[in-house]
Amino acid sequence: MHQEKIAEVIQEVKKVVVGQDRMVTRLLIGLFTNGHILLEGVPGLAKTLTVNTLAKVLHLDFNRIQFTPDLLPSDLIGTMIYNQMNGNFEVKKGPIFSNIILADEVNRSPAKVQSALLEAMQEKQVTIGETTYMLDKPFLVLATQNPVDQEGTYPLPEAQVDRFMMKVHIDYPSKADEMTVMRRMANMQFTSDVRAILTKQDIFDIKNEINSVKIAEPLEHYIIELVFATRFPAEYGLKNEAKYIQFGVSPRASINLNLAAKAIAYLDGRDYVLPEDIKEIAEDVLNHRIILNYEAEADGINTRNLVKILLEKVPINKSVTLK
Repeated sequence: MHQEKIAEVIQEVKKVVVGQDRMVTRLLIGLFTNGHILLEGVPGLAKTLTVNTLAKVLHLDFNRIQFTPDLLPSDLIGTMIYNQMNGNFEVKKGPIFSNIILADEVNRSPAKVQSALLEAMQEKQVTIGETTYMLDKPFLVLATQNPVDQEGTYPLPEAQVDRFMMKVHIDYPSKADEMTVMRRMANMQFTSDVRAILTKQDIFDIKNEINSVKIAEPLEHYIIELVFATRFPAEYGLKNEAKYIQFGVSPRASINLNLAAKAIAYLDGRDYVLPEDIKEIAEDVLNHRIILNYEAEADGINTRNLVKILLEKVPINKSVTLK
């Protein structure tokens, strides 16, 4: 078991990042379960700093890509370049060829670039010219975005957002944490140096250990119930909320909720899943997959609120008939 090394990773990240333990945990879950993570929050909440620091603590290749309105798909995946010396076209691979990709402010680029990135996320390969290239393993995309109502942003299409394992909302730090950040950054001698802890082999071993975490059949049923409650809310006593939901979550939600719950249990030092593990991670896995209608927007209803209501009203011991 690698829990001690994981604890060391968290402590190294804390040397630089203050008060974002929840975000760090979610990033590690994504790394250990092959799940890409979308981080959303207003500027200045250490999203980019956290990902940069985590990459330094891992023995992995890392590339940061700043998404801008004039970015092209070829700037991301690469292109063919004509070599005048030998008269042939040669492949110049783009920054997507790395273990960890930080797609910074991903919603500031138009749809073609977003599609190129998310296709690589799904297929783990890209095509340049007539040749298909497999991406390195492990391959993880950590994307950040500002809220879509900020000026100069392009909302990610729902079908593309669904490919992210989790969408993690980053909140403002507490007063105590912000005081620590202010004092630390005012110290001109502060350094952000961290040690590299985990190797590629460690990560592959951790993935196998998480895979062996047991989840009881009643909890598997509970995950299915949560998923179906987003699709048929009226059948689960959510009549008031049903009018706001246009589409429920996709089957990716049940797969990722199962994986994430196992990872939560593993990080807590257990080889079995508890109901609390599912509840702890449900908001991050489900919130970006529920599609609301205009009535919800008019009434100020968001998906995070709906998930909380869902967890309150869907009982764990409710029987389910699999069809």
